[in-house]
Amino acid sequence: MLPRTIRLDPSDTFVFDPVAAPGEWALSAAFLFAGADPETLPRKARTALRAGFLGVESWGFSTLVSVTPATEDERAALEARLTAQFVARLGAPDAATALPAAREEVAFAASLCAGHPEGMLLAVHRSVEQGQLRETFRTLRPRDARDGPPGHARAFLVVETDEEEEGPGERVDLLALRGAP
Repeated sequence: MLPRTIRLDPSDTFVFDPVAAPGEWALSAAFLFAGADPETLPRKARTALRAGFLGVESWGFSTLVSVTPATEDERAALEARLTAQFVARLGAPDAATALPAAREEVAFAASLCAGHPEGMLLAVHRSVEQGQLRETFRTLRPRDARDGPPGHARAFLVVETDEEEEGPGERVDLLALRGAP
């Protein structure tokens, strides 16, 4: 099993730059943030540091990944592609030098999926504590049909009706709630 990016709604396209394409093989990618000070990073890079998985093909980020079966050939192709990315994007001197690091990253990604059923969603939270990058991972289970729409539903469900709303409805002044003048 290996993680693949998944997009349940368009939110990743707003919070990450670049954004991973749905269905890419993915990694934790903490290596991209080693030694980074979150306070000095641009906003979208800070978001990627805190909650992004790296899509290996696009080198973009995704909030969630799905545990997905992978063949040995797919794993080998992922290691080869990551090796090439290490050379092209991170300045590794050559493929022979980059391959062991790529294998280590892919093995870690596989360990995140170990013991989880196909389709389980994984999320990451990173923080920098006393100069050390810390990662925690959590799983998100698909909704049960008794709890609303089945599967990995969106955070908000918009339902259109034929009924006309009576009156202006409830209005909320967000600026007033924030305390803005």
